[in-house]
Amino acid sequence: MTRASTGLTRLQEPWFRDVNRFAAHTGWLHTPMRLYASYGIVVFAALLLAGWWVARRRGDLARVACSLWAPLGVLLALAINQPIANAVAEPRPYAALSHVLVLVPRHTDYSFPSDHAVMAGAVALALLVVDRTLGWVAAALAVLMAFARVYVGAHFPLDVLVGLAVGALISAVGYLVVRRPLLAIVTWASRMPLRVLVDATASSRRA
Repeated sequence: MTRASTGLTRLQEPWFRDVNRFAAHTGWLHTPMRLYASYGIVVFAALLLAGWWVARRRGDLARVACSLWAPLGVLLALAINQPIANAVAEPRPYAALSHVLVLVPRHTDYSFPSDHAVMAGAVALALLVVDRTLGWVAAALAVLMAFARVYVGAHFPLDVLVGLAVGALISAVGYLVVRRPLLAIVTWASRMPLRVLVDATASSRRA
């Protein structure tokens, strides 16, 4: 049984149908897309860990501070996204439209903006500050996550595009707010016995 469609749903339906038809004709992509759309968060968690590792190896405390903010920025972005989604109250594609190919379990929560895209956008933005190479890898994977969520039938196109923007914006603004106190904490930690957690070059400098 479908829910009543919103104006936002009707605006996106042609784009969604195009992707859904493409999915219907690319069965060989179903398994990798389904796995990435469902469990790709593990990849982004690994990227966050890599960002911290690279920053501490360089001994760049400002980048270390940003790498530590990155997971907090993701949590903040997801927390802010929930009231936005509840306010917009856009149903999922499979709840609003008929004859939709769906490759993942169906959920009853709202569709706009996509939590997965918010997470990916927040990670990509933070990692662009930490390390440009890691950041561009994360950005490419974020775009792939956005497409995958539409491909599997879980979201409309604007759900993921706005989600990427929301995640990146909240991560960026949040970092600007906490940058100075967080850097002060990291600088203090760099003088403590466990300083190697924030600066891998500390032991070699002391030697």
